Amino acid sequence: MQQVRGVVARGKGQPVSLETVLVPDPGPGEAVVQVQACGVCHTDLHYREGGINDDFPFLLGHEAAGVVESVGEGVTDVAPGDFVVLNWRAVCGSCRACLRGEPWYCFATFNATQKMTLEDGTELSPALGIGAFIEKTLVHAGQCTKVDASARAAAVGLLGCGVMAGLGAAINTGGVGRGQSVAVIGCGGVGAAAVAGARLSGAARIIGVDIDDRKLETARKMGATHTVNSKETDPVAAIQELTGGHGADVVIDAVGRPETWRQAFYARDLAGTVVLVGVPTPDMKIPDIPLLDVFGRGGSLKSSWYGDCLPSRDFPMLVDLYQQGRLDLDAFVTEEIGIGDVEAAFARMHHGDVLRSVVIL
Repeated sequence: MQQVRGVVARGKGQPVSLETVLVPDPGPGEAVVQVQACGVCHTDLHYREGGINDDFPFLLGHEAAGVVESVGEGVTDVAPGDFVVLNWRAVCGSCRACLRGEPWYCFATFNATQKMTLEDGTELSPALGIGAFIEKTLVHAGQCTKVDASARAAAVGLLGCGVMAGLGAAINTGGVGRGQSVAVIGCGGVGAAAVAGARLSGAARIIGVDIDDRKLETARKMGATHTVNSKETDPVAAIQELTGGHGADVVIDAVGRPETWRQAFYARDLAGTVVLVGVPTPDMKIPDIPLLDVFGRGGSLKSSWYGDCLPSRDFPMLVDLYQQGRLDLDAFVTEEIGIGDVEAAFARMHHGDVLRSVVIL
């Protein structure tokens, strides 16, 4: 058992606090990871606001990279000293998705069995089964993916959630191919990563859509060939005009609102693909679209879970591309902050001032 500092959300809407957390020694299948860097994600804010569930108190943080300190019985894939990126979908290998050869859809992902606690014994709920705004965290060993140890932790740790979600929405879920046209609605952290993913995939025309000119500038830096401010211009008409009147081959909704999903539906070409990667709130409904339009336009309407990634396959590949200078993960790191600065980072995120604040430990 170790005592370390961690960022805890004790109640709905309450400011987070820096607390002493007790981290158990790893049991069978578990690992303790010394966290080096962890991104501040919107999902952490959703946890603090009670938007995920009400299992307070939460140990926040999940976009992390660090070094394995110790492992429990039966762990063979990682060892002490390995540099790893943490993931929240440790595949089981035996559920119906895994057995049919689609482990990225695993329906029985693993988390650590033991609980980290406060000093008084109160059990903590780790964000997405990780909890990485902390000096050391306990996770299932399958949540650790070994990558190139020379990579910058602040950058590659972002593959643990938002950046992977966006990259994967384009590469994996959307299946963007060479020469295709892609539109991305919403160019925050996830949307900007979707733009980067479309560029990696060889898309010929990449259209970034947002209401914030700062985010559109980011989209251009990530590889967008065109941008549309949807506060000033009808995005559906603009995307169609930029694609010969047809619509884009793939449209990615990185916002997750009924109105943006509707825009994505009508901004795609016949037989095109819509990918929903922005996370809606529980009260949101599919917009009123005639069923005949769904039938008549053909194509695919997809949801992207974590960019449909398989960490063991995708993380090392993307880190290698980063190391080669072909994927600019550094561009997603707006600022590096201390572990006591998370609450202030939430405020900057809310105002759209950052792509990612990254806690350095």
